Amino acid sequence: MKIHEKYILRCIQVAKNGLGTTFPNPMVGSVVVYQEKIIGEGYTSRYGGPHAEVNAISSVANPSFLENATLYVTLEPCSHYGKTPPCADLIVKHKIPRVVIGIKDPNTKVEGRGIQKLKEAGCQVVVGILEKDCREHHIRFLTFHEKKRPFIILKWAQSLDGFMAPESKNRDSIPQPYWITNIRSRQLVHQWRSEEQAIMVGTNTVRVDNPELNVRSWHGNSPTRVVVDRKLKIEQQSHILDGSIKTLVFTEIEKTDQYLPGVDYRVIDFSKNVMAQLCDALYENNILSIIIEGGAKTLQSFIDAGLWDEARIFTGETQFAKGLKSPWISGKLRESVKLHGDTLKILRNG
Repeated sequence: MKIHEKYILRCIQVAKNGLGTTFPNPMVGSVVVYQEKIIGEGYTSRYGGPHAEVNAISSVANPSFLENATLYVTLEPCSHYGKTPPCADLIVKHKIPRVVIGIKDPNTKVEGRGIQKLKEAGCQVVVGILEKDCREHHIRFLTFHEKKRPFIILKWAQSLDGFMAPESKNRDSIPQPYWITNIRSRQLVHQWRSEEQAIMVGTNTVRVDNPELNVRSWHGNSPTRVVVDRKLKIEQQSHILDGSIKTLVFTEIEKTDQYLPGVDYRVIDFSKNVMAQLCDALYENNILSIIIEGGAKTLQSFIDAGLWDEARIFTGETQFAKGLKSPWISGKLRESVKLHGDTLKILRNG
């Protein structure tokens, strides 16, 4: 492995410590190398805190080494003032002579300006190291800025014979959870929730299942809850409307007297492209990633519109014979693993 690739790979590893906490900032990783030895590491803090480069530089025990060191970073250092000062300015201030960057930042506030600022200050800048790996690592951030929408993950569980649930008459007569997957798979879903910025379901899923859509079987932040409720049919006592977690409700009802406190309502036009409006609204709310957990109709709507990036499909050992058919999807198989009897397949769109 080439020396630059070695340290950019370490940057990616370090960056993953920020998974699920940096939104809407990217989870960047950075290391400082002096005489072929790492003397500082850092990753992006929780939103509003220092960026990866700042944390890496601050972790260096002897700052005098910086004037002869190389800073490695997965994404181009920022060049603008936001919640924190520009990272490029800090690099210049410490007279770090060499900066090695995984990929350029597509954010219109940066777009090469960080690189330009470093070069103008006399820094030697190398760009495009492990570019494929860095793009995969920053896939949420890149999708948001390049496609102007969140990175969309579809998730569902289906029986061995392809159903998401048994027949409704059975669900009504025997009111109990119909678990398709095992406890390990269900715990993994909560881990995923902690890693994404938002989670979404349709009206029927809320009315039938009354989900909490939070993180319970894992440590981490609960994502913003998103639901489409055209006629505001969801009962006010539902978990999703309890105000405990930030919640967005998309509706056509404009009468605010029907709105509940602590819930953010957004009016959209259901006679037009609903999926596109949802994506636009989520983009405007700086939501970089969203996991769609149901129901079948909502999932299929995203599939039919081509608005998905990754699908995570569990297949359990249960068989229903009849019931609610799972969505139909076609994509590139990225991974297939066994989880104590369950099968998890991960697809990518294109």
